[in-house]
Amino acid sequence: MNLTGEQRAVRDVVREFAVEEIQPVAREADESGEFPEDVWDGLAELDLTGLTTPPEYGGYGADRTTYAVVNEQLAYGSLAVATALSVHCLATSCIASFGGEAQKERWLPEMAEGRPVGAFALSEPGAGSNPAEMTTEARPVEGSDGDVGSYVIDGEKQWITNGERAGVIVLFAKTDRSDPDSITQFVVPADAEGVTVGKTEDKMGLRASDTAALQFDGVEIPAENRLTEEGAGLRAALSILTGGRIGIAAQSVGLAQDAFDRAREYATEREQFGRPIGDIQTIRHKLAEMATRIHAARALTYDAAGAAERGREQSLYDPAMLASMAKYVASETAVDVTNEAVQIHGGYGYVTEFDVERLYRDAKVTTIYEGTSEIQKTVIARHLIGERGE
Repeated sequence: MNLTGEQRAVRDVVREFAVEEIQPVAREADESGEFPEDVWDGLAELDLTGLTTPPEYGGYGADRTTYAVVNEQLAYGSLAVATALSVHCLATSCIASFGGEAQKERWLPEMAEGRPVGAFALSEPGAGSNPAEMTTEARPVEGSDGDVGSYVIDGEKQWITNGERAGVIVLFAKTDRSDPDSITQFVVPADAEGVTVGKTEDKMGLRASDTAALQFDGVEIPAENRLTEEGAGLRAALSILTGGRIGIAAQSVGLAQDAFDRAREYATEREQFGRPIGDIQTIRHKLAEMATRIHAARALTYDAAGAAERGREQSLYDPAMLASMAKYVASETAVDVTNEAVQIHGGYGYVTEFDVERLYRDAKVTTIYEGTSEIQKTVIARHLIGERGE
C-alpha cells in the first residue's frame, strides 16, 4: 500500500485525533448509548464531515484511498463514530453525484460544515437484503401545468444510522408501490411534516451510534427534491454502496488493528507461570495470525479503493467486485481478530473494564450492514460467473 505524502499526513492527523479525542470517550459513549457530539464537532473542525463533498461546495473532496484511510483511523478510535461519519458521507455523496446545481448549493455547504447530519434510508423492515421489495412509496402529484409538482411519501425505513441525529435524509422509495423498477432517490428534510423518528434499536454493539426507524406519513416534498430520474434510484444506490463497502472494509481493519494492539500489549505485560504470556507459543501464534490477516485485509481494502479510483478499464477486477471482496474479508477478519483478542485477555477480556469486550461486540455488525457477508459472496460470484441460471 503506497500512500502519497498528503494521504500519510491525513492518516497521522486522524490517528492522533482517534487516540486523543475518541478513544478516551468511547467506553462511556458505549455504556450510555449516546453519540459523543463533541467528537462530531471535532470531525467538522478537521473538515472530515465534508470528506465526500466537492471543494466547490466547501468540502474536502477526498479520493477513494483517502476516504479509506480516514475510515480506518476513525474506527481505530471508535467504530460508532466512524459509522456515523461514513453514513453522513453516503448522503453527501448521493447529493454530489446525482443532485442538480440547486440541490448541491442548498445542502452540501452546510453538511460539509457538519450540520445538518445526513442519513441514508434504504432498508425496510420487510426488505433488508433485497431493496426491490421495499414498500415505501413516493406518489407523484401533478401540478396545474400537468407536470409533477411534488411527491407524497408514505412508508417506513429501518436500521437507519443517524436516524435521530439527522437533518437530511437521502430516501429511496417507489413512485409506484407495485412496480419494483420504479425505485427513485429523494432528499427529505428530517423536519418535514409527517416525518417521525420511531424506535431506536437497543443493540449488542455499536451502541453509541443511533440506529432508528423512520416513519413517513403523507410527507410532501417538492419535485426538485428528487435526486434521480424515476426508476433510477436503485442503480444509484448500488453505485454509491461500492464506495460505502470500501469504507466498511477500512473500518473493519481499523477496529481489528485496535484489538490487536491491545492484545499484543496485554501479552507482553500479563505474567503467568513466571513469564509474560507472550512467551507462550500458543499466544505468539495467535498474534502472528492476527497480524497477518489484518495486513491482508488492509491490502485488499486499499486495492479496492485504488480500483474504484482508476475504474474498470485499468483494474484487474471490476471495482464493485473488489469492494465486496474487501468488505467480506475485512469484516470477517475483524470478528475473528476481536475474538482472539478477548481470548488472549482470558477472563479480563469478558469484562467491561477492558475495551476488547466492546470491540468484540462492535465487530459483528461489520459482517451485516451495507450487505451481509452472504450478500458479498453472492455479488462476487455474480461478477465471476454471472447470474444464477445464466
